[in-house]
This record gives sequence, structure tokens and C-alpha cells, in this order.
Amino acid sequence: MNPLESLRLAWRSIRGHKLRSSLTTLGIVIGIAAVIAFVSLGASLQAGIIGDISPDDQRSLYGWAAEPDAEGGPLAGAQPVFTQDDFENVEELADVEAAYGYATIQTQALSDGNETVALGNGLVASGPSYIGEDQLADGRPFRMGEREAVINPAAAGQFEENVTVGDELTVTFLGGQRTTIEVVGITDTSEGLSPFEGFESSPRVYVPTDPYYVEQAARLGFGGGTDGDAGNGDGTAGGSGNQTGAGNETSAGNGSDGGTDSPARFLAIVVEAPSDDQAAIDAAREAAIDYLESDQSDASELMGDDLEVQLRTSTELLQQLQDVLDLLQNFIVGIAAISLLVGSIGIANIMLVSVTERTREIGIMKAVGAQNRDVLGLFLTEAVILGVIGAVLGTGLGLVAGYLGAQYIDIPLVYPLQYVALAIVVGMLVGVLAGLYPAWRAARTDPIDALRYE
Repeated sequence: MNPLESLRLAWRSIRGHKLRSSLTTLGIVIGIAAVIAFVSLGASLQAGIIGDISPDDQRSLYGWAAEPDAEGGPLAGAQPVFTQDDFENVEELADVEAAYGYATIQTQALSDGNETVALGNGLVASGPSYIGEDQLADGRPFRMGEREAVINPAAAGQFEENVTVGDELTVTFLGGQRTTIEVVGITDTSEGLSPFEGFESSPRVYVPTDPYYVEQAARLGFGGGTDGDAGNGDGTAGGSGNQTGAGNETSAGNGSDGGTDSPARFLAIVVEAPSDDQAAIDAAREAAIDYLESDQSDASELMGDDLEVQLRTSTELLQQLQDVLDLLQNFIVGIAAISLLVGSIGIANIMLVSVTERTREIGIMKAVGAQNRDVLGLFLTEAVILGVIGAVLGTGLGLVAGYLGAQYIDIPLVYPLQYVALAIVVGMLVGVLAGLYPAWRAARTDPIDALRYE
């Protein structure tokens, strides 16, 4: 039988039972749409997160001290052990470009004149190179030791009139202490700049660790102390807690645990390699860990044998998230595969019904000279058509769902084209496999019995 004739007869049969054929392909449509939609969303989410890593960030190593078996994301199980002296000494290493501390400072509010908005963990203390020149939409990075700040567009846009470079803002710390900061720069994005922050959009104010974190750490007791009691949190010295400006701030002591002579202890360290070459990154990592875990560092006083320094790049930290996303994708693909299995059973069931209904037609075909292969090809063609229709509709539905999901989450849309092609192939395979037995059964029908069938 001519293949075109088989195609025409198969299509006529499908059109003769439109509702039944539509319901048959529905399982294929749902299964393939689920695969395409969730794989597209997974790829888009990964591209959105990894795309936020700038070339400078790719050479940055984010570190903390924790127990070796601590599980979780960045800073999981971290202890405040690093001092400013540690950062300065690490920065002097031949394989290191820069090193500085990182910390979030608990705050209550941010004020611009008479306007005040809430600000929880949005005050980020770090080094000047944490924000590169290419990440600024206006202004310049802050300087260490100055009461300056760089803010992001989300923080600038919280007030009735957008904050601009040169404006002064008042930060109210947890406990009521206040200080005035000068805005010297505005970033080009409201998303987080490193894995320590996360990459979601939220108001953030970036300040130098000195003086902001150093003073707050001393006030709250995050100093080394003579007995190594880092961060006891009960220091109360340092004034009445009503400081109202940069000129009135006072560095609080650590109570009886070391006073103002106790250096501030940082929870996290950022180490920058000279380049984003993997060899340079590995060399910077090894040199920094060797120093921080040696007896020469202040960190070693508190680390002991229980803690070790972990230094990881953004890409390495994001790999944990990517593993979770991959696991989620595999789970969804598994569910979709079940749907495809149900769809294939539906096709097989309908094809068996079709064989039964058309038994007499098969007998007539064989009586006028049709071979077994002709009957086999006819029913296989019909099954493949159902599978391909389901694959095409499912792919279209999946692409639309992926697009809508990406727009809703506000991430760049990425379509994994290999999955689109795979969807068509899977649809054909499902049609072939589901229709193979019914077609084989139809081909083996005895023409005499078929002609007698009522």
C-alpha cells in the first residue's frame, strides 16, 4: 500500500472519531507540556542566577569557619573568628588580590529627612572592592574608614523623592543607636551581589566594615576577648544608645570580656584572586586557608580543632542550588513520564478498540490483496499521528507555560531546544510503541473470520 494512502486512511479514521482521538492525545499533551514547562523554568532560573555573577565575582572566594560536616548553604554553621588583621595579612599574600570582611548589621529603619522606612537585614558591611565600578549606575564605591554608603535602586526608591548621590541618610540600628551616612554611589541592580546576600531583589545599603561593623561588633560583644568568648552579645558599654549622627557615635566595649582592646570578629571573609583563571583561584584559596588555619592568624585562636575554613566561589556555592533544581527537574520529569505512560496506554487502548471495530474492514482489505505489512503500517501510522499531534500540542503548551512562569517569576527566559526536539521524538516513539501490539494484532487477523465478523 502506498504510504500516502496509509496516511490518508489513518487520518480519515482519526477525524471520524474526533472526541475519542482528542481524549486519547490528552495524556501525551499533559506529559510533554509538563516536561517542557518545568525544564524551561529550571533552565531559566539557573541562567537568571548564574547570569548575575559578574566577571569580578567569578574570581571572588567566599569563606567562613565551620565544622567540616556542617550542611547547608553559605555561612552554614559559621562562627565569628576572623579579624581585620587577618584580612590585611591575607591581602598581603602573593596569590591574593584583596581580602576583606563581610557582615550584615541588624538595623531598624532608614530615614531620609522626615521620611522613615523599615530596614531589617539590609545594611551590608564589606570592603570597597565588593562593589566594582562596573556595577555602579552612578557615583563611586565607598572608602574604608569613611562614613559613606552605596545603595541599590530598591533602597533609593523607597522614599517619596528618589535618593541620589550626595544625599545623607540616617540609619537606626537595633537598639536605637543612629548614625548619618553619605550616599556616594548607587548600584545598577537591586539584586544581591553575592551568594552571601542571595540574589533576590530587596533594599540594601552597602557600607565599609570600618567603622560601621567594627563599632557595632564592639557594642554587641563580637570581639575576641582574652578568653576567646567570641560574640557573647552582652556588652552594654558605649553610651546611652541615643547617638544621633556620625560625630556622636561611640565605639562600645565588650563589657568585661576584653573591652575596646578586643578586635572585632567577623563571620565571613571575601578573598579575591588576581584573575578568574581556575589556577589563580585555586592558588588564592590554598594560600588564604594555609594562613588562616596557621598559628599566625587571629582566627586560629578560636578555631581550634573543631572548625576549618571553607572558601568557595559563587559558582561552587550555586552548584548546591543547581543540584536541588536538577533534583526537582528529575522529579517533575518522572511525574511527566507517568503521564506519558498513561497517555501511551490510552493510545494502545483506543487502537485495540479501533482494531475490533474495523475487523470487517480489515477482512475486506485483505480480500482485495492487502498484505499483513499494509495493515500493520496503517494502524501504526494512525498511532504515530496521535502521538505526534500530542507531542506538538504538548510542546506548544509547555513553551507557553514556561514563558508565563518566567514572566511571573521575573527571570530571563531560556528554552532548552534539545527538549523541544526530544518531545517530538518521544511523541512518535509513544505512538509506535502504543500502536505496535494493536497493529500486529490487526495484521494477523484471519480474512475469512474478519469477513464473518458482525
